[in-house]
Amino acid sequence: MISRFLNALAGTRLYPITDRRPSGLSHLEQVSQLSEAGATLIQLREKLLSPLEFYREAEPALRVARTRGVKIIVNDRVDIALALKADGVHLGQDDVPPEAARRLLGPNAIIGYSAHNLEQARRAAKMPLDYVAIGPIFETSTKENPDSAIGLDGLQVAIQEVGLPVVAIGGITLANSLDVLAAGSHAVAVIKDIWILPGQAMTQTRRLLHNT
Repeated sequence: MISRFLNALAGTRLYPITDRRPSGLSHLEQVSQLSEAGATLIQLREKLLSPLEFYREAEPALRVARTRGVKIIVNDRVDIALALKADGVHLGQDDVPPEAARRLLGPNAIIGYSAHNLEQARRAAKMPLDYVAIGPIFETSTKENPDSAIGLDGLQVAIQEVGLPVVAIGGITLANSLDVLAAGSHAVAVIKDIWILPGQAMTQTRRLLHNT
């Protein structure tokens, strides 16, 4: 299966996500570390800053990514992805519909979408998407009000329904990432396990890249 999303992964299976809360770092610092460690596709996730503040943080992060051949996906904010000419956007259930995002960003943008249960995964299969992020697979503390974990069995069922590249997300660590990939996921999205140990993000990213 070849797609813009899989091409952007460039043979890797790790989809790291920035987050200022666990990392304590700016998006520029996070992208610099992730890209230097070997990540080829990075999602910028921001839940605390205003849209303008997020834009100002994302802009230098994108510039660094461009110099290193790394693609950037913006979480939630189609307007910021469009203004920055980022490589795409990742949408949640309550964000701009994928059809509208596709019209705004164009046919070459990478558009991802979150599904938290089987019914949402089935609906996602009919949308103009490049990948679907399914989860949480395991219990997670990254979100304030997480959905119920679907487990590896739920992941396998959802993968069969989607027919698109699938990213597993939620509670994924170095220790369980191989099990998740063995269940059929095309990639694993990781946040907390990268940033939880201060000063170890690059080392942990390299470990995850090697493991996946």
